[in-house]
Amino acid sequence: MQNDHFPLNTPFKPSPSLVTWFIIDFLFLMVFLVIVIPFSMYLSSAIDTGIFFGIIGGMVVIVILFALWTKLYYESMWYELHEDEMRWKRGVIFRRTGIVPYNRITNLDIRQGPVMRRLGISTISIQTAGYSAQAQAEIRIEAIVHAEELRELIRSMVRATIGGDGTGTGGTVPSVKTTEVQMLDELKAIRALLEKKS
Repeated sequence: MQNDHFPLNTPFKPSPSLVTWFIIDFLFLMVFLVIVIPFSMYLSSAIDTGIFFGIIGGMVVIVILFALWTKLYYESMWYELHEDEMRWKRGVIFRRTGIVPYNRITNLDIRQGPVMRRLGISTISIQTAGYSAQAQAEIRIEAIVHAEELRELIRSMVRATIGGDGTGTGGTVPSVKTTEVQMLDELKAIRALLEKKS
């Protein structure tokens, strides 16, 4: 399962295009919020020239600060694949690290917006058994150039961890009823052991 782009036990980073992607997306938001709305007010004389140019100057400062933060955020990020789990770290002020065992992964989605497509990057959203009912992924591997290749590598690691057929049960998926019966049998066995000791 070794891979040239994503070797095991070796940290890898997103594409440097992540910085460009974040800044372009932020600029689109700023253009709408800080230029389109105040500009329409300026044209209708609802806002004076000094305030309008003050807003534009403030926007430039915010964009510069955001660009610096994005660079630091990119530098803090890494992902690492192991035989049985994936590790990740990110964060500028508040550092976040995590471990995602392959046997908990339930879904792998690739997302690519228009800016990302232009930059040749994608994001892989990973959901696990504890998070699959929620709309939000547990982890996103952002700005990956070879996203399809990475998704297939993670899928193969998932299959190797939980069983060749992807169920971890030797080819059959247990029903809820079967699981409940097994749990009941376990509880009965524990009760029998406790009754013997007393």
